[in-house]
Amino acid sequence: MEHNVENATTGLIGQYLSFLRTQRKLSDHTVEHYGRDLQELRSLLAPAGEEHADIDLRKTTQVHIRKCAARLHARGLNARSIARKLSAWRGFFGWLSMQMDLAANPVDGVKAPKKSKPLPKALAADDAIRLVSQPDPVRDPDSTLAACNRAMFELLYSSGLRVSELVGIDVADVREGGYESAGWVDLEEAEVTVTGKGGKKRKVPVGQAARAALADWLPLRARLRKADGGPDSHALFLNERGARISPRVAQLRLKTHGRALEMASDVHPHMLRHSFASHVLQSSGDLRAVQEMLGHASITATQVYTALDFQRLAQVYDQAHPRARKNGGK
Repeated sequence: MEHNVENATTGLIGQYLSFLRTQRKLSDHTVEHYGRDLQELRSLLAPAGEEHADIDLRKTTQVHIRKCAARLHARGLNARSIARKLSAWRGFFGWLSMQMDLAANPVDGVKAPKKSKPLPKALAADDAIRLVSQPDPVRDPDSTLAACNRAMFELLYSSGLRVSELVGIDVADVREGGYESAGWVDLEEAEVTVTGKGGKKRKVPVGQAARAALADWLPLRARLRKADGGPDSHALFLNERGARISPRVAQLRLKTHGRALEMASDVHPHMLRHSFASHVLQSSGDLRAVQEMLGHASITATQVYTALDFQRLAQVYDQAHPRARKNGGK
């Protein structure tokens, strides 16, 4: 009897695959994928230890399908693959509803787990320091451009700023003629004030290396500053024409600098922000403080750096612990 029941479900799957091949004109390769997904569904719905046992498809509910998706997720299957399987199962039950009396399609309303967001790329501490402190091997290290770049890069890494916040900084807090500074630096207090998302201002400490780079840059900046008293005349970072540097220019300068130093990957300002957050968290373990310095409205956005921190710990463990070696100590 069991054999006949099992053949009934197998037969239904076979009929559906035949429908896909003859009526919907799907390729043999695609139909083969559908067949594997449906056989896996039968296995997931079967009682534990009885993967080849049959199930009553008419009694399959949305709860059963959710559990199947959860089991696939627990096995490490990615969201895209689970979504594809759900699509195959949904189509099968849709066809099945035309062959027998089904209360509803149990796959309707079931979604794959959200795609996990990739971890932000952060540089190792040594690489970050080399990036912001070493001069471009091709350019004159004493040039105005080099001094400006070093001050920008050091400040990005020192304070974890967004590039839009960086270029909006003035040399001082200016409020005159309808103009109001979005941000400013105070070297004596070793802090920078910036305007983040939502127009929210925050103060962030500025490290010693960044303060030194800014002290070297300011006299050179004075030579570029326009005397017309316009908004650009207050900008901390100026280009060769005396205009405020744009976010795009800052991005390109950092990318060019990283390539000149032969960094392993293309670097960008947000990578320095990620590196700042990861390195501060590794050293302090204070997630709330990192949240405040980054200007995140919710600590949820900052918690991604705990994953970065663990990722680093896992790498050290894999490389150093005798019991973690891939080849079992061979």
